[in-house]
Amino acid sequence: MIKTTLFVVTAGVVVAGLGYIRLAPMEAEAWHLDPTTATRTGKPNDYLVADGGDRPAIVLPGTPEAVLNRLDAVAMAEAGVTRLAGSPAEGLVTYVQRTRLMGYPDAISVSAVPDDGGARLSIYSRSRYGQADLGVNKARVERWLAALDL
Repeated sequence: MIKTTLFVVTAGVVVAGLGYIRLAPMEAEAWHLDPTTATRTGKPNDYLVADGGDRPAIVLPGTPEAVLNRLDAVAMAEAGVTRLAGSPAEGLVTYVQRTRLMGYPDAISVSAVPDDGGARLSIYSRSRYGQADLGVNKARVERWLAALDL
């Protein structure tokens, strides 16, 4: 009887914790950041494409809005992606992508500014929970960039 009760209580706590992770809100005030000025977490579960980041910012042909519209189409075509804040017209957009099984949220902020007749694109992808992401943030950013036909 005690073992059964302990098992039920433990299972309930685990389910509640997983439910919280899957449904936890991502507040725009905390996660909608300009990748060029954001302070990094210091954990190995983020990836920054910006001057001084893991990879330098990328200059692409087109206006900042046009570049972000292309990237927006790539991002929104992926499973589990929602737009948290901003828009291509504003020059700054933050997305949330949740993992399929557990629903862990990652925040991906992208910005583009004019640069020598094109647009300088910066991206900051980071995990909300945990220490390590097994390279998920880097892989996502590189996949999105590859879809832009760089």
